[in-house]
Amino acid sequence: MPDNTVSAPITRDDAYFRLRQEVEEFYYDEASALDERRFDEWLECLHEDILYFMPMRFNVKFGQHAERENTTADEGMSWFNEDKWTLKKRVEQILTGVHYAEEPLSRVSHLITNVQVKQASPSAADAQEIKTSCRFFVYQNRVEHETYNYVGRRYDTLVRENGRFQVIRREIILEQNILLAKALTTFF
Repeated sequence: MPDNTVSAPITRDDAYFRLRQEVEEFYYDEASALDERRFDEWLECLHEDILYFMPMRFNVKFGQHAERENTTADEGMSWFNEDKWTLKKRVEQILTGVHYAEEPLSRVSHLITNVQVKQASPSAADAQEIKTSCRFFVYQNRVEHETYNYVGRRYDTLVRENGRFQVIRREIILEQNILLAKALTTFF
């Protein structure tokens, strides 16, 4: 799973801000592809070795958050613990037009904010692997009256291949422990 801890803070110089802007534009393009139902284009944003993970969350006693609040990718249940093949199959299912929870298709809007570059290897100026964090708000409207709001954080590892970014690790932290939606068909 993505490591949410950072060993040393990245220097916020011109190279950092240029890299962060490039990452932000990547995220905005990715969000537009999802919102406009260009799912095949969205899949191209994902590396072949992606781990796409959303843990389940628990209410725990004070002081136990780090160890017990979220499930892990290695054990226990999760909302998502998927690879590229599984994500492709989910897209294919939606695009059949007979997906019980996506017919008619939902109207979805992704808002991405608070984008930060946490690490860049070998450096911000010539980054090939980047660890990022951001916040999201995803609005989903189903049929006529069903609306769902998802708020949370994402921790991504991006790799640069052939001059463009791809997500190789994504950890999605939903800021609720009870899922209020009837079905979880939205991509984050």
